[in-house]
Amino acid sequence: MSGSEISGVMPADTTEDVRGRGAELARQVAVLPVGSYEQHGPYLPLATDTLVACAVAREIAAAYPVHLLPPVTVACSHEHAAWPGTVSISAPTLHAVVRDIADSLRRSGVGALVVVNGHGGNYVLGNVVQEASARGERMALFPAAEDWEAARVRAGVVTSMLTDMHAGEIETSVLLHAHPEFLRPGYETSDFVADDRRHLLSLGMSGYTDSGVIGRPSLGSAVKGKELLAGLAESFGACFALLTEDGGGTVPGREGRG
Repeated sequence: MSGSEISGVMPADTTEDVRGRGAELARQVAVLPVGSYEQHGPYLPLATDTLVACAVAREIAAAYPVHLLPPVTVACSHEHAAWPGTVSISAPTLHAVVRDIADSLRRSGVGALVVVNGHGGNYVLGNVVQEASARGERMALFPAAEDWEAARVRAGVVTSMLTDMHAGEIETSVLLHAHPEFLRPGYETSDFVADDRRHLLSLGMSGYTDSGVIGRPSLGSAVKGKELLAGLAESFGACFALLTEDGGGTVPGREGRG
């Protein structure tokens, strides 16, 4: 990655740094972290999803020639509205923000965009990518569920993806590795499981948890966080190949199909 970072979150490039990359930009993939500002129990900060998205994007930028962008820090967190501090924007607004960013990037010569999503409730991002792809634009959403699952297995995360829904083993591990200074005491004793959440969209998180936690944060560790990020960076290779002009190759999941 070119340039440095501010506090591990914001790129510190100057306009001259970007100008110096010149013709490389047309072949580069821009990486846009999208997080949220929502409750994560009593021990993780409201900005957890943004910090996770930025940690993933930073790991990607260390391994691939991408154009790292600053994060979108407020998104669609309506299911967490029962907890103080949570702030949301509407799905149409998030859709418009990401599309406007993609349009601006193309005008400046960057032809591909990967949206690194740190919040599961940002459902509309999938629609943004589908619509852009249908228009012939190069855009992708990362990580997919399969990417998280592969990283979970690599890192030795015990909790399943179903159980580890919010402020659990995965998010606690990533922050223990990437931003331990932001954790408060309490994750060691806050495990709570609620696997049947079929009415989540109607009831919100408060219909399933009093603490705001669904998962097993007590199992989190910095070592697991480091391996989770390394696993995601490895998985990103297929996404990068898909979006770059000379990527070629076979899309995972298509091997052997007629």
